[in-house]
Amino acid sequence: MKPRFWKVRRRLLKVIDTVLYTVLIGSLIGCVAEDSDKVTVVTTTTHVTDMVREIGGSEIVLLGLMGPGVDPHLYKPSAGDVAKLRKADVIFYSGLMLEGRMADLFLRRARSGAAIYAVTERILEEQLLEPEAFKGHWDPHVWFDPSLWVSGIDVVVEALSEVDPGNAAIYRERGIALREKYLEVHEWAQMRIAELPKARRILVTSHDAFNYFGNAYDFQVVAVQGISTVTEAGLADIAKTVDFIKTHNIKAIFIETSVSPATIERISQDSGAVIGGELFSDAMDAPGTYVVRPDGETYDKGKWTGMMKHNIYTIVEALDE
Repeated sequence: MKPRFWKVRRRLLKVIDTVLYTVLIGSLIGCVAEDSDKVTVVTTTTHVTDMVREIGGSEIVLLGLMGPGVDPHLYKPSAGDVAKLRKADVIFYSGLMLEGRMADLFLRRARSGAAIYAVTERILEEQLLEPEAFKGHWDPHVWFDPSLWVSGIDVVVEALSEVDPGNAAIYRERGIALREKYLEVHEWAQMRIAELPKARRILVTSHDAFNYFGNAYDFQVVAVQGISTVTEAGLADIAKTVDFIKTHNIKAIFIETSVSPATIERISQDSGAVIGGELFSDAMDAPGTYVVRPDGETYDKGKWTGMMKHNIYTIVEALDE
């Protein structure tokens, strides 16, 4: 009886394994088939990835190249990134030379007939800034002015609709909703910043990423470094910033998540200004990184809307003390 029992058991297990294997293979084939019907989209910065994710939703396969804390000025694409770009149905990048080291790659992909779009391409030249420190190039940090950043929504909606016309209505609907979200944050930011006296609206940061923010919300912006993070601040820049802080009695200065804090920390020690917090500049946090305010308000620092709220709360609360 015992040998027969084990023989039956082995046969039964073999049947079960065969069934499970068949189900698993069927599921995998189904998943591959389902994904193969979707548009594959590749994005660069976290800001662009968030915008495309909001519009594309589950109708697309989204591959973001840059993660939280990644500096797009210094980012060098890997072999894996190149492979993703070659397989993409459509590519979105920020533009205005933000992804400087990827420019040649974008050009080659465009020449090969790839659908590639800069989300900033609809912004008029007269709306762009050209800082003295980086003469000859536009300031690429346009996402800090919502009235300009919303123009990227139209670029994404139209591009996705062209490569995936069957879901065009869905993309348009999401684009309209996203525009409303962005402009609501803009209106909220104006009201929140209005609570801060004009004399205290001086923003000192690591590099020149907040010029559009200053234009949108009436801040004087002082950056130790220029528009790019490729070069580090010199001793003269540090000394000049320290003198400025003391002259204007600035209480707080700010570090950035994608830039080394060393320079700002030294300026804080030399000037007596406290570090008022950490701001998101060239990269946002990971999606799903929530903050719960004392009043119960919750926002996600991995989304553009939450990133903006985090920055504004941090700036206003530090400078208003």
